[in-house]
Amino acid sequence: MADALPTRSALVSRVLPFSCVDGPGNRLVLFLQGCNFRCPGCHNPHTIGLCDDCGDCLAVCPSGALSLDKGRVRWQAALCTDCDACLDACPRSANPKTATMTVAEMLALLRRYGPLLSGITVSGGEATTQLPFVVALFAAIKGSPDLAHLSCLLDSNGSLAETGWQRLLPVLDGAMLDLKGWRDSVHHSLTGYGRERVLGSLVLLARHGKLAELRLLHVPGKSDFLDECGELEADLAAFLQRLGPVAIRLNGFRHHGVKGAAAQWPQASQTELELLASRLRAAGLGPVSLPALLR
Repeated sequence: MADALPTRSALVSRVLPFSCVDGPGNRLVLFLQGCNFRCPGCHNPHTIGLCDDCGDCLAVCPSGALSLDKGRVRWQAALCTDCDACLDACPRSANPKTATMTVAEMLALLRRYGPLLSGITVSGGEATTQLPFVVALFAAIKGSPDLAHLSCLLDSNGSLAETGWQRLLPVLDGAMLDLKGWRDSVHHSLTGYGRERVLGSLVLLARHGKLAELRLLHVPGKSDFLDECGELEADLAAFLQRLGPVAIRLNGFRHHGVKGAAAQWPQASQTELELLASRLRAAGLGPVSLPALLR
């Protein structure tokens, strides 16, 4: 199957050969470029937009790694010092240091690191904005005897429609989804997108046993998972109970990588996260995990 899918490709922002925080075990993480959400507090804002070859990044590159060739911005990895000045200069929250990679190239990379890996996690940006590639890649992995032992996970904002999930489910081992706000208005203020598609994705994945992890983001003064008395919102608790047993990971808002007005938002404290964790556990939900350390 791997040889039958050599031409499917994706725009890749970054490949992380080894990670122990993007799913169980030691994983290769593929960060795809482009996202349909516009989260003001995004920690990787350079993965949101797509380069329009405006050339604004060329003047700030100190090593000459970026050039304009026939109207297109070109990046030379050998000259790049990873200073990221180009990311700061981009008006579109894009990354000029992307690469187009085919399924065949990804399989070769997995074979290079395969003996040391537990699996692959495709992230972003938002991975499902390049759904055909993700489906083809996971299918190729499952169809390759030397790679089939690798688990295929997706890190997603949950905006994919049910028809898209139905294409992905046969080759997906699990998905890790974010829920960044409970009320629709809060979710929209934190993502630029309504919550209904996300809730539908959570229910669908849980029903198929493919919801590997639910991630709740706490932003002080903006999140609404707890009511004014510090109790878990009753309708949120009822929804989470409906999902059945699912691992919940709490993430606290930090300033790392954030640009714009959100860089002035207050950061989450360990005490706030521990309070939310205790309310979730008291409702019989979880297991619940917290960041090991907030700095």
